[in-house]
Amino acid sequence: MPKLLSINSFPDVKPYKSLENHQLQERIESVRRHLGSELLILGHHYQQDEVIEHSDLRGDSYQLSKMAAESKECRYIVFCGVHFMAETADILANRPDCLSQRNGNRVQVILPDLSAGCSMADMAAIDQVETAWADLGDVIDNSDITPITYINSAASLKAFCGKHGGAVCTSSNAQAVLDWAFSKTSRVLFFPDQHLGRNTALKMGIRENEMPVWNPHDDDLGGNSEESLANSRVILWQGHCSVHQMFQPEHVHQFREKIPDVKILVHPECRREVNDLADISGSTGKIIDTVKKAAPGTQWAIGTELHLVNRLQKEHPEQNIQFLSPTLCMCATMYRIDLAHLCWSLENLANGNIVNVIRVDDVTSDHSLIALERMLNLTN
Repeated sequence: MPKLLSINSFPDVKPYKSLENHQLQERIESVRRHLGSELLILGHHYQQDEVIEHSDLRGDSYQLSKMAAESKECRYIVFCGVHFMAETADILANRPDCLSQRNGNRVQVILPDLSAGCSMADMAAIDQVETAWADLGDVIDNSDITPITYINSAASLKAFCGKHGGAVCTSSNAQAVLDWAFSKTSRVLFFPDQHLGRNTALKMGIRENEMPVWNPHDDDLGGNSEESLANSRVILWQGHCSVHQMFQPEHVHQFREKIPDVKILVHPECRREVNDLADISGSTGKIIDTVKKAAPGTQWAIGTELHLVNRLQKEHPEQNIQFLSPTLCMCATMYRIDLAHLCWSLENLANGNIVNVIRVDDVTSDHSLIALERMLNLTN
């Protein structure tokens, strides 16, 4: 890769913090022009606007990784998201068929700030899941359990599902994946988000008392009795999204009292009590598409990440869009990727000093790909 000699990149991001936004923006665009189609900057829907403006592709975590992997010319992915998203991008962009098309050349995946993690993903560590699997095997037959992990999880958990006959799911295809799982086993272990698992299973007719919650910090069968596990259909992991956990039933009631014709639109990562009160519950993509197709003058109270709601307000001034919670909550770890970190990582890349590379080891990547491909086969 040719060096961009006019730029003085620094090994530390601190010097970039003192630059004005317009300076950072100009320097980011300079690198984009220099690297051309070899570079793809991915911007997640929850990212702040000033970063999204410089992205080549905008979407949710899986959609972005899939689109980037399909690029024939891309050699560098800079993912303005969080750690598990960059892992998924590495797995998909460097799967065997893609590597073959590029004569074995890997796409380098960069996360501008390595501290951009996901609290939900962190609630299910691989050693905890392996311990739970072993403990469940003492009570019920593991061969009658299909492990399903939400895309918002570490690559190690995707690999676990790949090794144990399970699959990955997204918020838009969770029901299809659960249907597939129940076609071969009578039980599912669903992690890391209990709310998506519960809300999806309830729509399928599974009862609440058939969905015990596994607490990974309780050494006594995750806080469950042998009887409740034996009678289970979906064993839910005690995890949640810190943003969507903020929305409460009283927020819905307050909006309905204030605006009688308001439509409540929420993400299925919200707790059941909120999800059940909503007019529409759906993935980030469904939320965006629903607002896009709505008639002018529609009143919305939306329960999902703040940056996305604010962006919908700007893009659809013909509608009245409000944030469902009176408390402003955002994806704080996503927010760590700012213009300074983006500029720093890009200028180092342009100078041949590739920083913050996310590389999933081959064994984990291979097993993760199995779980991802099972999902793909169900939803294509």
